[in-house]
This record gives sequence, C-alpha cells and structure tokens, in this order.
Amino acid sequence: MSRRLVHELTYDAPAADVAAMLADPAFRQAVCDFQGVLRADISITTPTDGHTEVVIDQWQSTTGFPSFAKKIVGEETNIVQAESWSTPLLGDIVVTIPGKPGDMRGTATLSESGGTTTETVDLTVKVGIPLVGGKIEALIADMLLKALRAENKVGRDYLSR
Repeated sequence: MSRRLVHELTYDAPAADVAAMLADPAFRQAVCDFQGVLRADISITTPTDGHTEVVIDQWQSTTGFPSFAKKIVGEETNIVQAESWSTPLLGDIVVTIPGKPGDMRGTATLSESGGTTTETVDLTVKVGIPLVGGKIEALIADMLLKALRAENKVGRDYLSR
C-alpha cells in the first residue's frame, strides 16, 4: 500500500528568492522551531556541480499520536528529511524514520508566474507494516500536510522581510 500527497505552497516572490530561502539553514531552523521540533541538525551543502543537498535530522514528540502508532515509534521519533536539488527549481525528497519500515519519496518543483512562485510537493508515503500500514500512512500524510502548511507560513514571513 501507499498514499500519495500533492500540495502546493505559494509565495509572493520570484523563484530565485524562494530557492535561496530553501537553501538557508536559518529558514529551515525557523520551520523546525515553528513546528515545535524537539531538536534538529540541519546541513546544507552545495557541491561543486551546483546541486544543493539539504538534510534535516529532527526529533519530534509523538504526543497526540494514536496508541497504535506510539507502540511503533515511541514517545519521540527521529525523522530525516533529505533533499537533493539538481537545479534551483527541482529537488528530490526522501523522508525516513531510521529503524522503522517505510518512507516518503517524491519531488519538489518551483514555478514562477507573474512574480508569484508555487512550490509543488509530490510525495508517496509508504509504510511496510501489515494490517496497520494504511492507518500509519494516513497519519503520516496528515502530519506531512501540517508540516508543509507550517513551512509555507514561515516562508511567507521570511520572504516578507
């Protein structure tokens, strides 16, 4: 089983400004802070080939999770979000929970029209646990949607400075 999530984030800024924001560790930390992440290690590198690599290794509380999910992930869960931007406008995303079955994979694309940039995130959530995998995929998709909305809000504030 798997679940697909497609979400658009819009910004009143040129694509180059949005791309620069996404490559700024201070922005990524602000998103983690806004979401109440317990702790995060953010690494952003731009190798000589021009690709940008973003890794956000974060720990989140599972307060409010259903009991079936807490049995699997515990009181805190480690989430590693890795993005590989082959161009400023196209990135591959892989999100994993180390030591747990499943992941989220997909892309983020930036497109600009009339000074407004849309970031389209297209991810497939897959959890390889019999019987409860579908429930966990739905829970993760909901969490991911909330995280994307938080990122969009923090990004709009960031770009309005």
